[in-house]
Amino acid sequence: MQCRKILLSVLIPFISTTFVFAQSEALKVVVNNLAYYKQKNDLKYLSAAKKSADSLIITKSDTADLEKNSYRVLVNSSILYIDSLNKLGQPATLLPQTSALVDRLSENKKIYKFQPEIDYAKRCLANVYIRKGFEYTSNSDFTNAKQAFESARKYAPNFKQLNDYIAYSNNKAGNLVDAAKYYSNLLAVDSTRTEYIEAASNIYKSLGDTSKALQILQRGRKLLPNDRFLLLDEANIYNNQKNYKALEPLIGPLLDINANNADIAFVAANCYDHLNKYDQAESLYLRTIELNNSAYDPVFNLGLLYLKQSAAKQGSSEDIGRAVQWLEKAYEISPNNVQGLKALQLVYAKTNNKDQLDKVNNKLKQITN
Repeated sequence: MQCRKILLSVLIPFISTTFVFAQSEALKVVVNNLAYYKQKNDLKYLSAAKKSADSLIITKSDTADLEKNSYRVLVNSSILYIDSLNKLGQPATLLPQTSALVDRLSENKKIYKFQPEIDYAKRCLANVYIRKGFEYTSNSDFTNAKQAFESARKYAPNFKQLNDYIAYSNNKAGNLVDAAKYYSNLLAVDSTRTEYIEAASNIYKSLGDTSKALQILQRGRKLLPNDRFLLLDEANIYNNQKNYKALEPLIGPLLDINANNADIAFVAANCYDHLNKYDQAESLYLRTIELNNSAYDPVFNLGLLYLKQSAAKQGSSEDIGRAVQWLEKAYEISPNNVQGLKALQLVYAKTNNKDQLDKVNNKLKQITN
């Protein structure tokens, strides 16, 4: 969601419906004031309409009068929606009271007589709660944002974006299980939204459910095979799992869209290295070093690769010489790396280089003691 703006008026124009009542004189005053507001756009007419509507509720029987109360929710919801800066000075209780009144009226079997008015009030309330949700979001109060968006959904259940806002708020509030549920539901409706796929995958990874995260990414990539972010997410999971067999088919596409990325080149080289495909690994380690010659790992790994090749070829002098060259370069980059020193121990022992072996042994003693 990223604090996106929405046009709240997409849900409602102001009093565009012609409301039909068998109006008493008192009710006509309310209607007239609403009409004056629509003509002149002056909040004083909304204030006058509210006073008139409130004056209709005097006796106990008035509180059960559908017509009078339909006027009240009509006026109150209009004020809540239109007067967003509260220039009329309405109390904070107006929103929950109006919501409660709309809920109560909605349960009445005869409310169908005033359905346009109730529907209008619900749309107003939905907009107000959405607005409040975004206000809370901008202040990083995601718990209250979630509650506001859930209240909006009650009044505008068909406004699908609300599920997106609720999922986002749950995620930011740390309600990961609920967020995952909402994003999964969103994916069931719209499986091609990259942001939903990424969010759901990241949440499941946070919950430690890597298999579910992979399931979502794989489904997403079937629908969006060229999406680079989904590809990278899936590759990262396989790389972290050291599942190089699963990672290998993704190497080609990864390199195609990240030709000058040293990190991707290293991941690819490391994958081929573990699969004993040394030619591809060698080429990609060299490519990584070309892109970033100050990085330790590709230099060190390349030295180890030549050491492994030397062993496979029963002590090839050419490979052992390359191993020495690259492991010494790794030592220059990180002279106190214990793994690097132990690798140098091994190659100096293999090449009978006693002087260098003694230096490495002394260096290791200084570091490890």
